[in-house]
Amino acid sequence: MRAGRFVADLDSSAALLRALAAFLHGRDAPALGAHRHTHPLFEALAPAVNRLSVPLREVAWVRGALAEALTPRALARFDAEALARWVVGRYPRRRYPAAVVGATNGALVHLCAALGIPWLPQTHLLSVRHDGQVPVDEPMKTLGFAREPARRLLESHPDLQLHHTHDANHDRLLLQGLTHFRVKRRGLSPAYIRFLEEALEPGATLFVSECELRWPTLQQGERHVFQQGSLGGASPDEYYLGGPRVEAYLRKQGSSLTRWPSPPPDSDSPEAEWGFEPALREDLLRLARKRRWRLKRIVYPEPEALSPLVADLYRHWYRERKMPSGKLLAECSILLEPWWTLRTGAVPFWMVLNTRASARALERYLDRSTPWDTMYLTLCSRGVESIGLATMEHWRELLSRGRTRGQLLGVDAREYPRDFASFVRYHPAMRRALSAHHSTRERLRPERLDAFLKQHGERYAVQWLETDVRPRHQSAGVASSWFQ
Repeated sequence: MRAGRFVADLDSSAALLRALAAFLHGRDAPALGAHRHTHPLFEALAPAVNRLSVPLREVAWVRGALAEALTPRALARFDAEALARWVVGRYPRRRYPAAVVGATNGALVHLCAALGIPWLPQTHLLSVRHDGQVPVDEPMKTLGFAREPARRLLESHPDLQLHHTHDANHDRLLLQGLTHFRVKRRGLSPAYIRFLEEALEPGATLFVSECELRWPTLQQGERHVFQQGSLGGASPDEYYLGGPRVEAYLRKQGSSLTRWPSPPPDSDSPEAEWGFEPALREDLLRLARKRRWRLKRIVYPEPEALSPLVADLYRHWYRERKMPSGKLLAECSILLEPWWTLRTGAVPFWMVLNTRASARALERYLDRSTPWDTMYLTLCSRGVESIGLATMEHWRELLSRGRTRGQLLGVDAREYPRDFASFVRYHPAMRRALSAHHSTRERLRPERLDAFLKQHGERYAVQWLETDVRPRHQSAGVASSWFQ
């Protein structure tokens, strides 16, 4: 099997990787970058999806996910090193002043695009078919199905850590036919090392993306944990212990249960999708020391903590260049586009999901930033009126804060959150809506990032930690610039 076949199109790491790689190749990434050669057909057919009845739409969504999911037999052929070669093969072969390795993050992708540098993800999603063997609202039964495939996967990959997740809130439809394995690299693969050694310039900077978000888990083995729920509308306590919102949600879904039955968690771990596994840091430190690169840790408490910093950095950069800086592009989950953002002089603000928590993150940013002339918004529909879902009225209220315009991009407001066509429509809508009159092809120079952080860095919940990797007798007089 092709290495890329193991990764689902809707995997956040894969979608963000494709978007950044396309940008570095000098092009955009329609249809999540997964269907470049057929995206006109996808764009033509997308409206037909929303004309189906809701039940048929949901069936189509589930079947689409199952089509790219792996059977347990296919999972046994998974090769993490082949996948690493697929990752690095997305990027142009040239020299870079820096690179990022680590946790997945949409705001980070925009930072990498501005700097013109690659990002190598630590985490990947492997969707595994169970074909209805696991009841959606009985999360512990998925462990029986997954135990043997998980054991074989970890036996053949001693450098991987497996986070088996079950989120009956956001992923309710998909869990009818599959379960989610997220694997995290505990060490650098040979393909990652080879790429970094060949691509990074002498004296380069190796950034580490470290999201500190953790989640209660059930330990299944030395490198295997089970995570019930995920970051979004419901809290960890609600997933494990229940509560009024869970009871109401299950009643609405036609379930006889009042909570999701499971034992209390016995550990906590890096959050499966967004968290950083610190074991990887040792290999990065060793490689940086060997190649005499600077190692910079970007440490942030939760995924959206990076978003205000990156948005303000873009706006500051545009103003320095005497460019208009009043166009805000709020992007949801994997529906983001670094190429059109920079080509049109938009300021990106990335959100994890379409939940009230993400809407509040955007609202807080709007409260403290100077007013915006125009605002645009993509929304990622998951097909479920989940706990904590932000209503369309809430999103429209936020868009109304654009002084001259507030516009949804590719969103059918009447069908949200079952607007599955938005996964394709967001891209042509972005092309049509954003004016390219103020385009920028210039890259953000490293010293500008350095100056911005020195002047404004303390305003944000993000730490930029330098690790001195040089021998002790050379450690005097460390240069203050992040990139020197």
